Amino acid sequence: MAVAVLAASTSAAWAQSSVTLYGIVDAAVRYTSNNNGSQKQLIPGGMSESRLGINVVEDMGGGVKALANMEHRLNSDNGTVSAGDFWRQAWVGLESSEFGQIRLGRQYNVLFDLYTSTYASFRYSPYIEAYKPEIGLSAGARQSNMVKYLGKVGNVYGEIQVSAGEGSSQSDKTIGGLLRYNDGAFGFGGAYLQVEDLQGKKVKATTVGGSYTSGPLYVNLSWGQNKFDRGSVLGPAFTGALIKGYNGNPVLNAISGDVQKRDMVMAGLTYQLTTQLNLGAQYWHATQTHYTPALANTKSKSDYFAVVADYAFSKRTDAYVEADITKYKGAVAFANGATKRGGAMVGVRHRF
Repeated sequence: MAVAVLAASTSAAWAQSSVTLYGIVDAAVRYTSNNNGSQKQLIPGGMSESRLGINVVEDMGGGVKALANMEHRLNSDNGTVSAGDFWRQAWVGLESSEFGQIRLGRQYNVLFDLYTSTYASFRYSPYIEAYKPEIGLSAGARQSNMVKYLGKVGNVYGEIQVSAGEGSSQSDKTIGGLLRYNDGAFGFGGAYLQVEDLQGKKVKATTVGGSYTSGPLYVNLSWGQNKFDRGSVLGPAFTGALIKGYNGNPVLNAISGDVQKRDMVMAGLTYQLTTQLNLGAQYWHATQTHYTPALANTKSKSDYFAVVADYAFSKRTDAYVEADITKYKGAVAFANGATKRGGAMVGVRHRF
């Protein structure tokens, strides 16, 4: 890659650069109800989290490009920052038409990349922002201090990521990779990621799955697993919830950090009924075992189901209606003790 960049720098022909401002603004009215009460909200992201980003591409000639990306996430209901890290992505990189791409900085990890690119829950939107169990198995979805290599040969894609951790409070020393195939109709692949905290305790995450697209029909099927070393500080961080909680405190386990292993199977389909209307349904089933002695013989279970109707007014603006059901069994529950919950929302999303 370094040789290619040096060679390109001697070229007399320099192509133009581009700086693109992009974003999403999404808001929805949501209602949830369980056996302990109900709640009405205007939520800041129904199908997508609102964001504002800057994407930079500089063509340096000779098939080499310089890349950069910065992306900020925000709450559209009150204008506040949605997370502690102002820039949810912040990376710079180089791309060669011959050798692939390398990125340095905070960015999505290989698990998230595979889930969203190869067997996303919905064809028109990778997942439901307000209801996304699969992203709960993606080890935080992003890591800081990362070096990532991306390559492609024909219809086969590969990624490798390494991050040093550097004593970060986010404790994200990682190593992992993915391999996937996509020919436009069939897509399938697998990914593995190991995340290590400051005490050397590890989380090991694996996922495999595939999808099929034929005309208006899209179907997906996948499996994911997270294994946690006992006492890992990443346990509470990565297992706190698979979906957002009823009362804003999405605790899924009564005892913090007691999850030993969590598995999830998900399957669903999207059907494009007309050029503007998409209908989708997705089901997730998760099981987990526990370290706590009193729960050693308990296998907790959770079931999630959601349906969505999405109508596109234009290429950039759509409206959606969604409904979901959640059921817990074993040592898992919402923060208010409920084990069943129903939800529904109506929202509008604009992309630019």
